[in-house]
Amino acid sequence: MSAGVKRLWPFTLRGTGAVLLAVAGFVIAQRAGIPELMYFATLLVALLAASAIALLLTRGTGSVSRVVTPETPEVGGSAMVVVRAGLSSALPTGPGRWSDTLPAGLTGRAEGASAPLASTLAGGAGTVEVRYDVVGASRGIHSIGPLEVTTTDPFGLVRRRLALGRTTAVTVAPAIVDLAPLPSASGEAGGTRQTAALQLGQGADNLVARPYAPGDSMRRIHWRATAHRDTLMVRQEEQESSPAATVVIDRALSRWSPRAAHAPGSDPAFETAVTACVSAIAQLVHEGYTVDVLDSDGTLLTDPVEGGDDVEARAAAAGFASLRARADDPSHRVVPATVSALLGPVVVITGGLSPEDRATLGAAGLHSALPVLIVVAEHADLDALQVAGWRATHLLPAGDVALAWDDAMEQGYARVGR
Repeated sequence: MSAGVKRLWPFTLRGTGAVLLAVAGFVIAQRAGIPELMYFATLLVALLAASAIALLLTRGTGSVSRVVTPETPEVGGSAMVVVRAGLSSALPTGPGRWSDTLPAGLTGRAEGASAPLASTLAGGAGTVEVRYDVVGASRGIHSIGPLEVTTTDPFGLVRRRLALGRTTAVTVAPAIVDLAPLPSASGEAGGTRQTAALQLGQGADNLVARPYAPGDSMRRIHWRATAHRDTLMVRQEEQESSPAATVVIDRALSRWSPRAAHAPGSDPAFETAVTACVSAIAQLVHEGYTVDVLDSDGTLLTDPVEGGDDVEARAAAAGFASLRARADDPSHRVVPATVSALLGPVVVITGGLSPEDRATLGAAGLHSALPVLIVVAEHADLDALQVAGWRATHLLPAGDVALAWDDAMEQGYARVGR
């Protein structure tokens, strides 16, 4: 019996045997003239009919709820799905089966045996609760469901399949890869969780004292510090600010396969670039930088991610679950024009570069304390860019992001040693 026919056939293996016995009983009773056998066959038919009627009274009582933990799994990460569905049955049912429909973006075994249901005539609805594990297979927003529950009558003769509830959307975020720490002194605050002091005018909140310098206003003399140090001191205002870093992911379609503009997960190179992007964000945030994430056309892809907030970094990664490539803008830039003036770390992730792209990159990261360029492509010629000051590294599609990052960091060490 094929799978399609089996789904339409309402009888279990035991029920199928009962049907065959009833048919055989009628045939033999008619030909051999055995009335007892006729009564037996009639009894089997009545039992099958009663079982079918009992199952018709089994119904779903409400929507299906699913709880996914963690709520946003990463690619390659696992999550537990707990499903609860309400069922009511006028008569007790036998053991059944359940299955939940999984999309291509999630893998797992979403099926199993379900416990018998007691009669709910006394009041209240029965609840089917099942759980299973899934693993994120590809980035994106995927739908789980509907839930299918197969119930049987108390004698196990007839089965009924019920499709319950609607689908549940599950967001699979790009994977965050652990990266090596940044080298020391790589930015406005040395790449640590420290803060930078900015000199401001009067009216700032935090006041510190410094020695008097010619030209300072006498109104700014800090008399208490002057008395304590026995030298003229003036007030200097200080404001704390987090060091800034920038991550650029080039989404221009000309540097990726056309599939990168379709559903997330379609282009291995673009998927690797997204993984490199969120991993760089997480590492910079972990080291105390407030990170701006830009497209190559200058579009801000997410709100600035505050330094030291690892939870916010993962939330930003979840926001890239549906990120795709876009049509090229007229400027055809690899990095926004503003990048050339940035002093803090700049991480640029792009696809295949043309000679014109390499020429425009040139001195774009000249002012940055840590200019990192990650090119995700089958082939890449990066010698000229490394000479121009970029820590340029080649990353194969579906390659090791951490290894490419290490290569970029080691290039800096090599220059220091020369």
